[in-house]
Amino acid sequence: MDKPIKLVLIDVDGTLFGPTGVPQCAWDAAARARAAGLHLSICTGRPGRGFALEYAERLDPEGFHIFESGAVIFSGHREPVKVSALPQASYRTLLELSRIHGIPFEVYTAEGGFFRESEHPDLLAHERMLGFGAELRNLETVPGQIIRVQFVARPSPAWQTVREAVLAMPEVALHEATSPGLLGVSFSSVTASGVSKRAAAEWVAAQLGLDLSQCAMIGDGENDLELIRAARLGIAMGNAPEAVKQAADFVVGPVNACGLEQALDMLRTRLAGG
Repeated sequence: MDKPIKLVLIDVDGTLFGPTGVPQCAWDAAARARAAGLHLSICTGRPGRGFALEYAERLDPEGFHIFESGAVIFSGHREPVKVSALPQASYRTLLELSRIHGIPFEVYTAEGGFFRESEHPDLLAHERMLGFGAELRNLETVPGQIIRVQFVARPSPAWQTVREAVLAMPEVALHEATSPGLLGVSFSSVTASGVSKRAAAEWVAAQLGLDLSQCAMIGDGENDLELIRAARLGIAMGNAPEAVKQAADFVVGPVNACGLEQALDMLRTRLAGG
């Protein structure tokens, strides 16, 4: 007999968070899911600060939560329990690419640092969306352990050149996402190779005595695809691209139509039914 799904991994942008924020129906469904015995884990490219950390603590105060596209995993007590650093030589190459081609660039550290050296309006808009500001400084002198950088890019020949250069670097991984909070922008994170939402989800599941056959993933982006396919049950939001919907086992409504509530209530019912 198949083991029941016990862990639900939930993306933030386009899944929990929509054009008007997080709908109340999502929080209500999360409370019902926890009461039924489901573990809930944020699984996002956002850093473990600001709104994303608040979302994680409200979603499941005792859970493990995945941030920075898998580069950092927090316990339910705001403690990083797993950290993956970006190679320093790779960081210097990525910084140089951003400067040469004029692509807005952010830097994140294991200690919670958030840095930029530009006043680009898309960077400032992203800070407002995150709920905290970055420190303005020379990015050659970032203090702490760098775990992730992010190109905040709009479509252009310059960005395409940078993207191709990043994809040609075998020691790093590129994670691409969008958000309804900043339309027209690609949030293209770079971490060490091997870092991913899937790898982080496997680690979280193991801490709970589970594996991916006992997990569900709810997401909307192409950066969620690997985990949607690998989990026992992959659920796509109604606002997801067609490729994500086709890869999923189920498609629910968009964020603002309470799609996350639909997904969590379905999983809760399946658990109750054994």
